[in-house]
Amino acid sequence: MDYRYIGKSGLRVSPICLGTMTFGTQTPDEKIAFEIMDKAYDAGVNFFDTAELYPVPPSAKMAGATEEIVGRWLKTKPRDSIILASKVAGAANGWYVPPIRHGLTAIDSFHIQRAVEGSLKRLGTDYIDLYQMHWPDTVVPIEESLKAFDRLVQSGKVRYIGTSNDTAYGTSKALMTSEFKDLARFESIQNNFSLLNRRFLDELSTLCEKEQISLLPYSPLGGGVLSGKYNQASKSVGRFSVYMNANDARQNAMAQRFVNEKTLTSTQKYLKIAADAGLDPVTMAIAWSKQFSFVASTIIGATQPEQLDASLAAMDLQLSTDVLQACDEVHKEILYPMG
Repeated sequence: MDYRYIGKSGLRVSPICLGTMTFGTQTPDEKIAFEIMDKAYDAGVNFFDTAELYPVPPSAKMAGATEEIVGRWLKTKPRDSIILASKVAGAANGWYVPPIRHGLTAIDSFHIQRAVEGSLKRLGTDYIDLYQMHWPDTVVPIEESLKAFDRLVQSGKVRYIGTSNDTAYGTSKALMTSEFKDLARFESIQNNFSLLNRRFLDELSTLCEKEQISLLPYSPLGGGVLSGKYNQASKSVGRFSVYMNANDARQNAMAQRFVNEKTLTSTQKYLKIAADAGLDPVTMAIAWSKQFSFVASTIIGATQPEQLDASLAAMDLQLSTDVLQACDEVHKEILYPMG
């Protein structure tokens, strides 16, 4: 197993991380969720990611349910054998208002403290290995946020901190503030990154390489699109099929971003590359996302245990030069299909 370190931290993780955002909704049966986590753990996955806002789609009724499921499963394993990541919900002043704490969330001292206390209780543990900002706060100064995170690290409730859905500017500003104020720094960034969304390579990849921050790519299958299921005649499966018909502008916009003419055309080409190489398209897409020096661990997900097989097959797979070049040609032909 090619374990990798996250940033400059002491967190040594498997190249694949199991994301849990479907536990409680798309995977409503806790027994099935346990089977998924057991299967990943038995295959060598030691890194598990969750959030106070999960499961998705987020709702006031279900928020926190995923952490409770993960917490009950955690009791069946040696705690020190698992690297556990969670997140504080992002600020309500941005692209989305979280349905928790009455829609008043912020990345300030109060909300960070409240969030971590809730997560620790639901997870049934006294520490979180990697605690992440789910998305940035454009109002609260980053110095205040980092001071609050730093107090969690000093108290032992959190080992290391990270950011998510962040920009090159935001990440650079946070690093500079940490350095000059002698505060705990972001060791990781969790952003969308896949064959269908290479935006991270434009600027953030250089920042990560120069500053030793690790990317933890989420949605390496482009929300499941790269599996090819949306290219089938029947598109009745998958969350974006639901989002397309939902009475929710945000869900409609997200579905359109992931499932559109360009993403489906690109996916059709990637499906052929995978077939020619004798690879499952899921395996190829996940292997592609983890074949960068700045990536520590790629986050996968599953709603059924058998869905893990193709994802876990990418654990030790290195794609050939020919496959990588063929994938690059698709991107050159159809630039940024997700916008």
